[in-house]
Amino acid sequence: MGILDRVNPFNQFIEVIEWLDDSSNTMLYRFPVQDQEIKNGAKLTVRESQAAVFVFQGQVADVFGPGMYTIDGGNTPILSKIGAWKYGFNSPFKSEVYFVNTKQFTDLKWGTMNPVMMRDADFGMVRLRAFGIYTIRISDPRAFIKEVAGTNAHFETENIEGQLKRSLVSGFTDALGEAKIPALDLAASYDELSKIARDKLREEFATFGIELTKFFVENISLPPEVEAAMDKRTSMGVLGDAQRYAQFQAADAMRDAAQNPSGGAGLGAGLGAGFAVGGAMANAMGSMNQPQQQQQQGGAAASAPGVKCPKCGANNTGASKFCNECGAKLEVAAETVPCVKCGAELRAGAKFCGECGAKQEKPKCPNCQAEAAPGAKFCNECGTKMDNAG
Repeated sequence: MGILDRVNPFNQFIEVIEWLDDSSNTMLYRFPVQDQEIKNGAKLTVRESQAAVFVFQGQVADVFGPGMYTIDGGNTPILSKIGAWKYGFNSPFKSEVYFVNTKQFTDLKWGTMNPVMMRDADFGMVRLRAFGIYTIRISDPRAFIKEVAGTNAHFETENIEGQLKRSLVSGFTDALGEAKIPALDLAASYDELSKIARDKLREEFATFGIELTKFFVENISLPPEVEAAMDKRTSMGVLGDAQRYAQFQAADAMRDAAQNPSGGAGLGAGLGAGFAVGGAMANAMGSMNQPQQQQQQGGAAASAPGVKCPKCGANNTGASKFCNECGAKLEVAAETVPCVKCGAELRAGAKFCGECGAKQEKPKCPNCQAEAAPGAKFCNECGTKMDNAG
């Protein structure tokens, strides 16, 4: 740190004052001068990203930026740019020399120790947590020594980080409240919040002789219970239509059953499980989204006749195609209608009669074009006599 240099004819020393910083977090260092006596003719070396502060009789005498200086004076220090060595000098004077590190101190971390209360349009009152990094530098060595470091011989970033973090959290909370950004949109506004908070805090940091050069918000998070509710809401949105989900479950069951070496029994069980899960999911979604419709359909579903399984004899309600108990295929009687011409029993939806070949179209009223039942003699809507009536 301190170096003694050449000896003059009077056996007195020319002192060299300099500081080589081998740390990454030292903000201020007091040069160790014996009895605070600095000899006239001493050399002062101030490197880039440094400032040397002379404190004489308890007051800041002067601040020197990067360069090389010689000391020549009597009762008070008078420093000038070095031009030539001065070996004849008066008695030494007492002064303290502080080296201030003016580089940027990067990757300093900040975060909210307690949640920040915020009023949100979507969730009401929410508690947010946030963290990030910031960068500072000493912009005013005089103010820094007067307001922060004092007479400390060695001052590091950790000695002031607590104060700075509390100021940062306070400024960030204020900026967050003023911005009134919805919680779901905060991730897209980190840069804007960082800039607002940095502008608000610069003046406060300046009172310490420090400049807040960078301020970044890395993450803003919601409470775990709110995030869990958001995940459920997202899952429901991805799920979509309950009917399609049931079909998807059945398709998966068929695929898995086809890969099952147990054969048809496995296929039937897989299909039954798929329809059971899909049906349960559809009922649950229907009860959430359409409670009144579910109640109206409940009585009709209860009174609907069941289909008896031909294999195990279990009664299956609804339009199931496979038994809910054993997975066997259910033989459901197809609905039939009479032929419009010959009256033969036809499958519902048939376009032509299998007996007479007549096209299956319901007769229409020649007056109002309303559809009439096969064999009707008069229109049910306007009373007009039908053409095919005898």
